[in-house]
Amino acid sequence: MSRAPARAPRAKAPAAPKPARPRVALVVKRSAFRAWIEERRDARMRKLLAAGDPTVARVRASHEEHERTVRAVTRALRKVRAEVHEIGDPTRPFDPGDVDLVITVGGDGTLLATSHSIGDAPILGINSAPSHSVGFFCGARGADEVEDILARAIAGELKRAVLTRMQVSINGAVVAARVLNDALFCHASPAATSRYILELGGVVEEQKSSGFWIGPAAGSTAAQRSAGGRVLPLTSPKLQLVVREAYAPHGERYRVQRALIAPGGRLVVRSKIHDAKIFVDGPGEVVDVHFGDVVELTQAAQPLTLLGISAKRRWG
Repeated sequence: MSRAPARAPRAKAPAAPKPARPRVALVVKRSAFRAWIEERRDARMRKLLAAGDPTVARVRASHEEHERTVRAVTRALRKVRAEVHEIGDPTRPFDPGDVDLVITVGGDGTLLATSHSIGDAPILGINSAPSHSVGFFCGARGADEVEDILARAIAGELKRAVLTRMQVSINGAVVAARVLNDALFCHASPAATSRYILELGGVVEEQKSSGFWIGPAAGSTAAQRSAGGRVLPLTSPKLQLVVREAYAPHGERYRVQRALIAPGGRLVVRSKIHDAKIFVDGPGEVVDVHFGDVVELTQAAQPLTLLGISAKRRWG
């Protein structure tokens, strides 16, 4: 009786490649309670807290809410098996590396500071203490939203808004390449007059004022608006100039006090004071400007991609 030929053993199918772990740069705010009470052990702040002083009433509550959100973010990142690159101090320039996503845990200030070091990577802001802060640029609010929003961000499912940024140069050298909110040009002393020659759209004008604000649409709801400017659509490509407290003692009126600058346009300013300053996106980044320096302000080459934010989002 003949036997059937033996069958060759089946070759094993190649194992499916493991999905790449998402690479995330994580920036976590240091709360005021942690910075002043736990780390610096500031005697005055501790005394005010112990006395229940109203000036520090929110410090502890905000810290506790912030910490709950930080723990939720840590759990969510572990759940999606993210490869996390933690950033210590976003106010100092840093290289986020080749990441898929940047996450900030704090408020608008944390996101703003972080944005100066971010090029093409999308950024997701998580408002860690929504009971105590606005977080207009944040796509998630508090601990309860973290897990769902973060998973959708990793999957590329969140809506996004692409925001114009501004570049500042002095004497041809770039001093700020990614301004998101605004820049304030003024004298070092808030009580002193700012003197400068302004050039825009063919108009050259010597002015005296308290300085001027200029920035992209993302900052138009803040200082620009308070100084009399317009609120622009969030994704508008225009820059807005707003002169503060223009001083024309002989009744003349300056031609350029408020202006919108289209892409490709530029504002050129020649300083007529020795101790001028440019404050970039708040008080943290300050650039010195001297007599005769030429400042140029233009649209930046790199916009910022914000996740969880609609391009039609309105202030309010």
